[in-house]
Amino acid sequence: MLAETAYAYDNRTGRPPGRLVRTLGHVVPGIARVRAQAEPYADVWVARNRAALAAIERGEAGRRWIVLGDSMAQGVGASSPDAGWVGQVADRLADLGPMTLLNLSATGARVPDVLAQQLPVLEALPPTTAAPDVVVAVIGSNDLFAGRRFREGLPDAMRELVERLPDGSVIASLPQPQGAAQEANRWIDAAVAAGRLHCVDLRVSGPSSWRGLVAEDRFHPNDAGYAALTDAIAPVVRRALLGA
Repeated sequence: MLAETAYAYDNRTGRPPGRLVRTLGHVVPGIARVRAQAEPYADVWVARNRAALAAIERGEAGRRWIVLGDSMAQGVGASSPDAGWVGQVADRLADLGPMTLLNLSATGARVPDVLAQQLPVLEALPPTTAAPDVVVAVIGSNDLFAGRRFREGLPDAMRELVERLPDGSVIASLPQPQGAAQEANRWIDAAVAAGRLHCVDLRVSGPSSWRGLVAEDRFHPNDAGYAALTDAIAPVVRRALLGA
């Protein structure tokens, strides 16, 4: 039986939205409408993850693709959970054959949430008998905007994440210009230089402009925005899956 940690995980951080989001949601309808996607989208991934865990337990899962992240991996802002970057990347990689997707992301997640809540689920999985797992982590933006304490803690949290990710994992760099983002990126760059990780370098491969690519909350991507992110993410995930 898989560890209770895996089955109990419900794609939520356990925290309510921050005060600013709650306040703006009362006065800006677009924020409230996009925020309203969080719970139903999480429910979709919970159901799919439990089906995936059952297949893993039966030994029927084959190759596994595990996603760590925040609301963007949930697809919040898109027209459906599958229109987020995870679903669009899955579509673009369909030619590689069937894979079992375990999406452990949670809306509002910061890097410490990945460390405390998402990585333990990954670590509870039994060893695979198929090709090695590919883990993809896109996380860190919420840390930059959650207040000084979390922003200042981001570099150390990213260092721990980089150290705990399995070799061959894919991680996205942070494109924001803040000093904390740049310091966090140094840990990612060092792991890539050492040959441990693959990097989706959003500093150079992300959208050059977000005009027309954001949802009505003006923060999350829309379907087209997620397609632009997929252009950056899918080729790196493909290389990781192929062991290139």
